[in-house]
Amino acid sequence: MPSEIQFTRRIPADDDIERAVCDRCGFVDYENPKIVVGSVATWEDRVLLCRRAIEPRAGYWTLPAGYLERNESPENGALREAWEEARARLAIDQLLATYAITRISQVQLIYRARLIDPAVAAGPESREVRLFSWDRLPAIDQIAFPSVNWALEDFRAKALEAGFAPRSRADAGQSGI
Repeated sequence: MPSEIQFTRRIPADDDIERAVCDRCGFVDYENPKIVVGSVATWEDRVLLCRRAIEPRAGYWTLPAGYLERNESPENGALREAWEEARARLAIDQLLATYAITRISQVQLIYRARLIDPAVAAGPESREVRLFSWDRLPAIDQIAFPSVNWALEDFRAKALEAGFAPRSRADAGQSGI
C-alpha cells in the first residue's frame, strides 16, 4: 500500500523560492498566479456592468470577468465570462490592460470590446446587469474592486484610439482587487 503523499515547504535544488515538495517522490507543487480575463464592453456610449450575486463583494458592480479555464485562450475566456455573467455577446477589439494583483497572486487581462447587440440579462453570478452612460456610472464605493475602476479609467483614456499599447498597473500591496 503506497504511503500518503506528504509535502514539506523548502527550496528545491536548482531553485531559489520556497515551495511545497513531496517528501516521498520529490514532486514540486508550483503555486502559480490565477489568470482573470474580462472586458470593458460597450454599446454606443454606454458600458456594461454586472452587480455581483456571489462573494467576494456580492451586491457591488463589476465588469464581466472571471478565471481563465484550462485549454482556453484569454479572448475566448473573456467572451465566455461576458456570456455567463451578462448573457452578452461581444466582439473583442483588443487587449486594453494587464493588472497584477500581487497580494492574491492574480494577473488580470482586460479587453476592450463591443456588444454585438444591447440585449443583456443577468447570468447565474449576477443579480442584475445594466448598460450605464459614462456620467451615470455607480459611485466608487459601489464598485467591487479597484481594478474595475482602473479598467474604466484606462478605457476612457484610450476609447477613441484605433490601436494602442495595452496599459498596465500593479496593486503595490493595496487592498482589494
